[in-house]
Amino acid sequence: MLSQKIADNLKRSSWIRAMFEEGEKLRAIHGSDKVFDFTLGNPDTEPPDSIKNTFKKLVLDDVPGIHRYMNNAGFDDVREAVAEQLQRESGVSLAAGNIVMTCGAAGGLNVVLKTILDPDDEVIVLAPYFVEYLFYIDNHGGKPVIVNTSLENFQPDPRELDAHISPRTKAIIINSPNNPTGVVYREEVLQSMASVLEAKEKKYGRAIYVLSDEPYNKLVYDGARLPQVLKIFKNSFVINSFSKSLSLPGERIGFIAANPAMEDCSRLMDGLVFSNRILGFVNAPSMIQKVVAGSLNEAAPVDQYRKKRDILFEHLVKLGFSCIKPEGAFYLFPKALIPDDVEFARIAQKYNLLLVPGQGFGWPGYFRLAYCVSLQTIENSLPAFEALAKEFSRNS
Repeated sequence: MLSQKIADNLKRSSWIRAMFEEGEKLRAIHGSDKVFDFTLGNPDTEPPDSIKNTFKKLVLDDVPGIHRYMNNAGFDDVREAVAEQLQRESGVSLAAGNIVMTCGAAGGLNVVLKTILDPDDEVIVLAPYFVEYLFYIDNHGGKPVIVNTSLENFQPDPRELDAHISPRTKAIIINSPNNPTGVVYREEVLQSMASVLEAKEKKYGRAIYVLSDEPYNKLVYDGARLPQVLKIFKNSFVINSFSKSLSLPGERIGFIAANPAMEDCSRLMDGLVFSNRILGFVNAPSMIQKVVAGSLNEAAPVDQYRKKRDILFEHLVKLGFSCIKPEGAFYLFPKALIPDDVEFARIAQKYNLLLVPGQGFGWPGYFRLAYCVSLQTIENSLPAFEALAKEFSRNS
């Protein structure tokens, strides 16, 4: 029999998966080519050749010890390579001792939260948000505190942040480029947030940690600049994965980078390594650690995603949808044509369009489209979006 907590959580579990499962039913009826599924952030692009070639080499060369346990933080040479790459990008001095290899960014977030949270500690989450954050916080006894971003541009509002920090605030999760909006948080906004956090830390006499979830940090468009969190926030962790940048979501490989400027950073690292072990991850998968270490400079397929974004965005705007043009990630977050986003998504299914209601991201009245699907799917879906828009035009 299910625990009561899991039973309750199942009732409010991810709209993303729920809509994907609706798509399975539609595919069985109409065929996959007639169903336009924009639910999952599951890249359709293949990993770079360097990834495949390194996999082959490691398997065929039968490297001794490649399948054994290693330090719970990961292979030392892999951690050193990640630290060097991140140092070049951020300008912050990092070493292998600041890195823990993890089972994806999701595993990394759980490891950090396990390490820092006491029961009923509060974690601020900026809406719209990736819904799993709420479950991750709950996993470790924390309490999510939702703070809305600006309705105008989905940028965080430092004043709203200030109003929601309490003596129980232990951390804030930021996600830029953002899922679901594709918005890149501006550096001046993050600097203002850093000032707010510093003042509150002095007031309450405790650190407030910034957990920067950055799986889309290589998917940035139109000259947008991604601020370096490790330079802006002293008490910060960067949590990343290679799921989106190298199209490896199923391999579950990522890392945590701890800011060396934090007080007692060495002790925090000990806690991260310990948590990685006792959560049952033990260590990140061994072979894929070695594979990604040799592909850190590989470029993400930005041009492919930009083309898909532009086709879909321009078509939707032409049809009368209101949408902020995303500068990163591979999502659009338009406003639904009626206030009830769940009903809107249900009606869209009449045209074999699978959308995720904004309620699933803490932002009703909107819907998310993951455009990491094939270009053919996007092009074939355009008449369906047109028919959907016409239905609401007739009704109005």
